[in-house]
Amino acid sequence: MLSFSFSNQDFLAPRCVWVNGPVIVGAGPSGLAVAAGLKKQGVPYVLLERADCIASLWQKHTYDRLKLHLPKQFCQLPKFPFPEHYPEYPDKKQFIDYLESYASHFNIKPQFNECVESAKYDEGCRLWRVKTVSTNGSTSSEVEYICQWLVVATGENAERVMPEIEGLQHFGGEVIHASDYKSGENFRGKNVLVVGCGNSGMEVSLDLCNHDAKPSMVVRSSVHVLPREIFGKSSFELAMFMLKWLPVWLVDKILLFLTWMILGNIEKYGLKRPSVGPLELKNTQGKTPVLDIGALEKIRSREINVVPGIKRFSCGTVELVNGELLEIDSVVLATGYHSNVPYWLQETELFSKNGFPKAPFPNGWKGKAGLYAAGFTRKGLSGASADATRISQDIAKNNV
Repeated sequence: MLSFSFSNQDFLAPRCVWVNGPVIVGAGPSGLAVAAGLKKQGVPYVLLERADCIASLWQKHTYDRLKLHLPKQFCQLPKFPFPEHYPEYPDKKQFIDYLESYASHFNIKPQFNECVESAKYDEGCRLWRVKTVSTNGSTSSEVEYICQWLVVATGENAERVMPEIEGLQHFGGEVIHASDYKSGENFRGKNVLVVGCGNSGMEVSLDLCNHDAKPSMVVRSSVHVLPREIFGKSSFELAMFMLKWLPVWLVDKILLFLTWMILGNIEKYGLKRPSVGPLELKNTQGKTPVLDIGALEKIRSREINVVPGIKRFSCGTVELVNGELLEIDSVVLATGYHSNVPYWLQETELFSKNGFPKAPFPNGWKGKAGLYAAGFTRKGLSGASADATRISQDIAKNNV
């Protein structure tokens, strides 16, 4: 990596850096996996991370009780299995320790506190220009990286979704996003409205129950709830096994039949199932089914109160679409995340306006002019690992 200034007016910047290899944006699991693959192939790179640590979503924006929802063999990164003594579903600390060990093992050293403001392909020079702002205490500096390849690894969950709900600004109580929720300890005895019924919404509601809070969970639309395990096997593992021989629609029917046998009819608790099966829905719309780890039992016992959509908030209360009024103390917005790629990447062929590749898995990892996407498969860590392997091999093949 060389630092120098161009005489060309197009390259005028406070500081220009030539990278003899790709620039990777994002030091989460996807970016780390790409970096490790390049390291093994002997390809130099620069790994940029806007936070001050690797996997900042995991380290700073997840709740304490979080565990991997899938067995560890489906979540490990390339060429580095989980320690044998880890449980089947590693917890938050264990997964962060695993990622730290991964970075250490492959000698991956990201450039922290460096936020990409824009990335654009220069047709005249046939190079990518990646502009960043780095912060160090009270000072900041701007850098422009010039490279032949650009790997977008900022992930599906780069920015939290903050919905606009009528009257929320007048509510008066505490309102936080699930990314800022750590534990139900501070909510003991409080009436808490959890907005969202995905895996985060279900698990936050369960955690609130376990800390003697009184959660009401908003279920605005339909949702698939599956048992985490079926006959002692991971539901995901069972589905992957069946998909080797059976079409998706049939695997969905089998999963839903087995789920009905184990969980019973959940619609009577206000949890309406989508008309499309869980695997098909995941593949077509990216909506992950909820893997139940105890919330359903609390719903059955009415310790978690399932409520319909929100009409409006007012001071200390929320009005639901069915006209019911609830008195609440706090709100947790388990409303998910979205990609931030459209905010900084000036490109329209590989990525669509929603910040995801236009081509479905497994074809969305490579664009034109040396552009790559890692970790946008909607298939979790296994999809990110598949992307990283393809990307590092492809760059190494062309880096001759």
